[in-house]
Amino acid sequence: MRKITFKLLTKLPVKYISSGLIIILALFIYGVIGSVFIMNLNLIDAIYYSIITMATVGYGDYIPTTGIQKIFATTLALGGVALLAYVFNIILTNVQEKMSEYSKGARKLKAIEVMEDYYIICGFGRVGKVVFDELTQRNQNVIVIEKSKEICDTIEENENIVVINDDAIEDDLVAKLAGDKCRSVIICTGDDVSNLFIVLTIRETNPTAWIVTRASKLENIKRLKKAGANKIVSPEIIGGKDLYFESAKPHVLKITVKHTTDEIFDEFKIITENGCTLENIEYHIPGIETPLTRKIKTMDLSDGQKFIDNLNSNDDQKLAVENLYKTVNNIHSHLISGPDKPTFDKLIKDLEKQEEIIGINLTNREIAEITAKEIKQY
Repeated sequence: MRKITFKLLTKLPVKYISSGLIIILALFIYGVIGSVFIMNLNLIDAIYYSIITMATVGYGDYIPTTGIQKIFATTLALGGVALLAYVFNIILTNVQEKMSEYSKGARKLKAIEVMEDYYIICGFGRVGKVVFDELTQRNQNVIVIEKSKEICDTIEENENIVVINDDAIEDDLVAKLAGDKCRSVIICTGDDVSNLFIVLTIRETNPTAWIVTRASKLENIKRLKKAGANKIVSPEIIGGKDLYFESAKPHVLKITVKHTTDEIFDEFKIITENGCTLENIEYHIPGIETPLTRKIKTMDLSDGQKFIDNLNSNDDQKLAVENLYKTVNNIHSHLISGPDKPTFDKLIKDLEKQEEIIGINLTNREIAEITAKEIKQY
């Protein structure tokens, strides 16, 4: 407790310390001058009298007798009382503010302790915000570490989002948090030197942590790789959305399946019931290696129901979708993001009961070879 109190007192704002010292000095000079010219004391006694009067000790060895002496002694004593009140008020206010910060920090750490899995974002600039939006749209747990208090105040916290106002470079907190429960650390600061230092700090204590970092300059990519980053992303090449996908790579699955349009909703229902997000659909046209891609990015079952309802109420759209499926011989792939491998294992088993699964994480070339065989069969 003594150490905490000392730490709090030594962190008083400089402006308050300067103001307090100026007021003390001014009151002391007033007391010395008044003691010499009004109380008729020598310099040593004047200093002594000023101090004991300002401190409201008043031993009574020098007693004011005239009216002006009494007025001087009264003003000096009142000034001392006001000064003590001012100093104690500053100290108490500062202690309360610091204690509130410590209490708030303790609550944040407690919230992190109960999180099962989470992503850490270091730096909440333009790129960091894009990654944050991508993660929160998928209901992921996110810890944001940002040194700007103004930026931190703009981020709304809830049970899935914890915001820490701290500098990831000056504190080893990020290394402590990047343990077994951390899915990925995403470093988004605009300074490559800072990113390098954070990567080194994390890698020293967490050799298995999945680290994705931003590189502002292409020539720094090799340095960050050597420091221990798993993936380095340059905004000059790809944006924040791709940064998210790289960080979530251990939790993204590509499933190539074969089914008719009648099974679309049942398939989507299985994906959502397993807590996964359908990111996009790739339609593999026979003879063409590059697929036709549709971005979906949803885990809401109501979106799938709306799609089916729209098809059932619009014959032209339904016919267009059916023709598309016929064109690709009902073969297409789903890019699905999910929480972990056990979830994907269960998802695959559930889908196998519903439809034919051609392969998992196949390349476009492998799928093209499969579709080419499909053509020969007909």
